[in-house]
Amino acid sequence: MRARLRTFWQARAPLERRVIAALAVVVAVALYLALLQSASQARLRLGRSVTSLQEQARRLDRDAAELQRLRALPAAAASTTDLRTLVAAQAGAAGLTHALQSIEAPDADQVQVAFGAVAFVDWLNWAAGLQALHVRLGACRIEALTTPGLVSVTATLVRARGR
Repeated sequence: MRARLRTFWQARAPLERRVIAALAVVVAVALYLALLQSASQARLRLGRSVTSLQEQARRLDRDAAELQRLRALPAAAASTTDLRTLVAAQAGAAGLTHALQSIEAPDADQVQVAFGAVAFVDWLNWAAGLQALHVRLGACRIEALTTPGLVSVTATLVRARGR
């Protein structure tokens, strides 16, 4: 292979050799400049992503610190309010009184509620809010109504003990 290249090179006239050498230099410089431009663009992209990742890391650190702070807090005491009164007040605060058909308290730690046509999302948010007050679902029956998003709900709510 080397011998062939040497033979090819020596078979060229001096002017041809200079032209080939000049073209090789131009091609090498063009490739080098293309490599520099590509590296520069990649460096800029990486710089932007590093900034974004640093912000995400700071946000995660803040979230972790907040989580540690919340875990260190003592657990909230269960409400000592009458459960029926508490559930009715929470339904009013959530704007669900229009759909509340009945609320019965078989005992001090249990309430049975019945909702007519209530938005499922609103009911779910209300039930999640009750969990923060240490009231959980003991039993529940949800039926979809013909209107999309509306349901009728019959549920037994129980005051959580042992917290």
